[in-house]
Amino acid sequence: MSQREWIEKDFYKELGVSSSASQDEIKKAYRKLARDLHPDANPGDTKAEERFKSVSEAHAVLSDPAKRKEYDETRKLFAGGGYGRGGFTPGAGGGFSQDFNIGDIFGQANAGDGGLGDLLGGLFNRGGARTASRPRRGADVETETTLGFREAAQGVTVPLRMTSPSPCTTCHGSGAKPGTSPRVCPVCNGNGVISRNQGAFGFSEPCDECRGSGSIIDDPCVDCHGSGIQNRTRTITVRIPPGVSDGQKIRLAGQGEAGLRGAPSGDLYVTVHVSQDKVFGRNGDDLTLVLPVSYSELVLGTTVSVPTLEGRVGVKVPPGTADGRILRVRGRGVPKRGPGGGAGDLLVTVKVAVPQKLDDNAAEALKRYAEAEKTSGFDPRAGWAGA
Repeated sequence: MSQREWIEKDFYKELGVSSSASQDEIKKAYRKLARDLHPDANPGDTKAEERFKSVSEAHAVLSDPAKRKEYDETRKLFAGGGYGRGGFTPGAGGGFSQDFNIGDIFGQANAGDGGLGDLLGGLFNRGGARTASRPRRGADVETETTLGFREAAQGVTVPLRMTSPSPCTTCHGSGAKPGTSPRVCPVCNGNGVISRNQGAFGFSEPCDECRGSGSIIDDPCVDCHGSGIQNRTRTITVRIPPGVSDGQKIRLAGQGEAGLRGAPSGDLYVTVHVSQDKVFGRNGDDLTLVLPVSYSELVLGTTVSVPTLEGRVGVKVPPGTADGRILRVRGRGVPKRGPGGGAGDLLVTVKVAVPQKLDDNAAEALKRYAEAEKTSGFDPRAGWAGA
């Protein structure tokens, strides 16, 4: 996309949201459109494919707070028609004096990332100096996957099958027919822009000869028609690290959409959803579980075998343990990420299981115990505020 097109394109309109939409609203709108327009759902529909690319491009800008801010500021700057067909007009009518150099504000912003600094660096060049064009990086791509609780805790390798623009396998992304190479544009000398001076300002316009790419392909690749990109289905093996949490994003550098004519590919962001487990819960890096025990086990004490992520471990219940007490088993939780490593703890909550029915022998024994309890002087409500 040329600099002028970047300014004039309405990404909010592409997604069907307002310019004040929240990040959640943008995300929901993109997901719905991407699902409806995805090439897998519309085989052979070129219009849907082009629309899918436009929606993905809009989402790549608006989903990134920094890129969105740059985009909004740029459109606001030129909202008054300063960058129109007749070019920018300095002075009172355009809102700037002849001594004002907009490059001083934006020239250093986000250098090298194709954002506002690059854009305005091409529009306002000091002294008419030419700026070498940079190949346009491919858009970032988002996808999702759902893991089991234990897979997320221990880490797993999963295959992701996806359809997206990828480097052409025939020309390896160059856009040129195998055995040939693109040549430097003789009009702009590979800069991709033509510069001209108007008063105190230097202006750059995309080169018409090479359409801003800086190179010309005399013999285009027959498979990608010179774009260097093919829309193809591929399977990517993704290594999910141990300890990933629900809603977390995994970034795979260079696995997004291919850049034009060999430019770097974008990144792939995988949002991980974690299903619930029948036994375990999670609190940060700690695993939690509820251990059913009998009253006698709490009073007399016992050792119970409980499950862990790797197998089982014996948990000692001390005599006189209160119902609801949490017993900690260190180092048997979720593996910790980052420096230091290690793992969280296993937190075991003991919970008395009350029998619904007793046989005669058990009932008689319990009655004898209740009488003995009274004679011993034990009162469960001693000191209770409601007594």
